[in-house]
Amino acid sequence: MAIAPPPDHGTPVDPARPRSAFDRFFEISARGSHPSREVRGGLATFFTMAYIVVLNPLILGSAVDGDGRKLAIPALAAATALVAGLMTILMGVVARFPMALAAGLGVNALVAFEIAPEMTWADAMGLVVIEGVLIGILVLTGLRTAVFRSVPTHLKTAIGVGIGLFLTIIGLVDAGFVRRVPDAANTTVPVGLGINGKIVSWPMLVFVVGLLLTIVLVVRRVRGAILIGILASTVLAIVVEAVGHIGPSFVDGKPNPKGWALNVPTLPKKIVDLPDLSLLGHFDVLGSWSRVGWLVPLMFVFTLLITDFFDTMGTMVAIGQEGDMLDERGTPPRAREILLVDSIAAAAGGAASVSSNTSYIESAAGVAEGARTGVANLVTGGLFLLAMFLAPLSVVVPFEAASTALVVVGFLMMTAVRTIDWADYEIAVPAFLTIVLMPFTYSISNGIGAGIISYVVVKLAKGKAREIHPLLYGVALLFVLYFLRGPIEAVVL
Repeated sequence: MAIAPPPDHGTPVDPARPRSAFDRFFEISARGSHPSREVRGGLATFFTMAYIVVLNPLILGSAVDGDGRKLAIPALAAATALVAGLMTILMGVVARFPMALAAGLGVNALVAFEIAPEMTWADAMGLVVIEGVLIGILVLTGLRTAVFRSVPTHLKTAIGVGIGLFLTIIGLVDAGFVRRVPDAANTTVPVGLGINGKIVSWPMLVFVVGLLLTIVLVVRRVRGAILIGILASTVLAIVVEAVGHIGPSFVDGKPNPKGWALNVPTLPKKIVDLPDLSLLGHFDVLGSWSRVGWLVPLMFVFTLLITDFFDTMGTMVAIGQEGDMLDERGTPPRAREILLVDSIAAAAGGAASVSSNTSYIESAAGVAEGARTGVANLVTGGLFLLAMFLAPLSVVVPFEAASTALVVVGFLMMTAVRTIDWADYEIAVPAFLTIVLMPFTYSISNGIGAGIISYVVVKLAKGKAREIHPLLYGVALLFVLYFLRGPIEAVVL
């Protein structure tokens, strides 16, 4: 059921009054909206998802590629803001739908922790570009809808829940709240709480305080709760560092367990600066294939495709429901254009070295504020472009402050677990394997593959082969090859 926007005390909306070309193009009056509502909605959307300008650089910037190289965090922040701004504006102009885009959480973790370590950053981003092009082809040919329908609804839900738990464990580990037990080889407990089971460092305390604050803000439905939580935690971290001089987690090559995990929270010399756009265009669509063979890149592209594939379709329906913009078939206006822009955004994210960009469910906050058209996107996108000039601030935010967002976003994604029919073992078992294997194996692809393979096996064992979509047999086979790639590569190579 749609949430009615708050009363607008501006000029009443009269669909019968003469409309400007701007009004007609964006269908502002036709959708019962008003420019002031669109501006308010655009602001709300930006403040609920602006955290990605900080969080995406921290996720990508913390990983190393196969050559041991890292991406510069200020450059990542600038490129993240640039692509988010341009793609959000493109969605507003082409699809005229109030849905913003930015680097996708979950997909960026896949790129950072699974794909990049196997190759160079340019190779990894090249695979993201390939994935975006493939999604675009699927949109133009109509195959995207066909593949979307081949995966059972409950399994799609489980994929989202599993990614949420994966983000949560990444956040807890990056903040140092969960750590590998030093003598893990000699104990049945591989990880534990903090240092020797205790919270004994100031950075960990900053994380705990920031997490509790963010939780309170989310529970109280404060708009921009995640961003406020990050900013407040960062301010606390700056004060703690100024007083305690804690320093980084490694000093002169020696570990400092009580230090800050990545960035030491001190103010930079400059707050506003020209954006560093040096990462734009640093991608190679062919390099990975020659470096690691054809099978690994193929499976990574497929994994990117399937993790990025279902997000937009679910998001656009959810936002359409929020704003009462769906037709009798449950389809939002200009669905084809929405999906096409989303595919362009995926490729653009790879071309800019910031990972695949996708649609954000946080856009529902803007719709709740009254946004109904692409005008809200012009506001949100414009603010993202302005954020490029604040990229130096990205090196101030420590993991202990930003990781609170990963945990809270993980919770929000976890809430969908209630829609899975746990009484039906034919879907419950595959859903369970999908959910638990992502965080426990630190791999999104492992969870998706296990879920799809087990679903096909269970259905065949029950004599229900006809209930399996033909496309799903091919998907399951690809994942079997993915899991057996070690022996296959040993034989082939």
